[in-house]
Amino acid sequence: MKNYLNFESDIKNLEVELEKLKDPYNQEGLSEVDTEKISKVQLEIENKLKEIYSNLNPWQTTQVARHENRPHAKFFIENLFEELIPLAGDRFYGEDKSVITGFAKFNQRSVLVIGQEKGEDLDSRIERNFGMMRPEGYRKTIRLMKLADKFNIPIIIFIDTPGAYPGVGAEERGQAEAIAKSIECCMELKVPTISVIIGEGGSGGAIALASSNKVLMLENAIYSVISPEGCATILWRDPKKTLEAAKAMKLSSKDLLKLNIIDEIIPEPIGGAHRNKDLILNNVKNSIEKNLLELNSISRDEILNHRKNKFLSIGRNKGFKGKPDSFDNLAMKEDFFQKNIFFIKKNKFKILMFFAILALIYFFYFL
Repeated sequence: MKNYLNFESDIKNLEVELEKLKDPYNQEGLSEVDTEKISKVQLEIENKLKEIYSNLNPWQTTQVARHENRPHAKFFIENLFEELIPLAGDRFYGEDKSVITGFAKFNQRSVLVIGQEKGEDLDSRIERNFGMMRPEGYRKTIRLMKLADKFNIPIIIFIDTPGAYPGVGAEERGQAEAIAKSIECCMELKVPTISVIIGEGGSGGAIALASSNKVLMLENAIYSVISPEGCATILWRDPKKTLEAAKAMKLSSKDLLKLNIIDEIIPEPIGGAHRNKDLILNNVKNSIEKNLLELNSISRDEILNHRKNKFLSIGRNKGFKGKPDSFDNLAMKEDFFQKNIFFIKKNKFKILMFFAILALIYFFYFL
């Protein structure tokens, strides 16, 4: 059974009509299939999908990104990679099933695959915690990313989460620290890293794994610091103002590409990725191939600098000030007095020893 979003009612009616036309055993009994009318309705559906999906507002894009039939990380991992060796556990607390991790082959080359998985039905969604990672999930990915860096293995990450899990247990086990450590680890890697936002890229739960050399995004995916509902509740005390919130946050792929927060938009089939999974699979594969080939041609140090400069440049080509030629001026500026105070505090023991020795010399030679 197909699931339709609230703005797809016209498409639903046309597809119901199409199914009736294709069925020779309809309510009127056995009848001849009208192929001409079927073709006409199919063309109407196609035109309607183009009309609707070419003019989606940010809130409608959010609904498409959350569509329950949309392909998840497990689908991409199973169909894009070979010889997957799943790895589990953070070696501190336990296993987090909301993130799939393991080493695999992509075009005959070893890669580390990480994917935030929401689940496909109610049971699997509960097991996967709806894609919301706990601290042990982030620590697991840190452990494996460091292992991949040690053996010079590229990392490919699929992001699809409403956010990090906000439960009491997760906070007690250090959720914020785990996210911060994950970002730090991503920024220090000297191997190519590619993040693909395939659905929701929500809050710190997403950025923890999206600090990559290349951030790719499906056309109807979203990437934001908070959900539109959460933003509307905080700003207007009204969770119904989701459209205004979604517009203000610039969470769509087109807006984020203009702001240079993402590097590439991967086109989706008309009507969303869930309508043609083979096509979106091929598009994602081609995009990963292209970007991996580009990153493989540069050295480890260049990869690190590329990632660092990419994130330092975000937000610096818009507004009153142009893009800087160098990032050296981003360091905190201190005046002469502040520098001396810091130097004295840092070396106070050595300074005291120096003056003590001077006092002893003065005492023995001059008194």
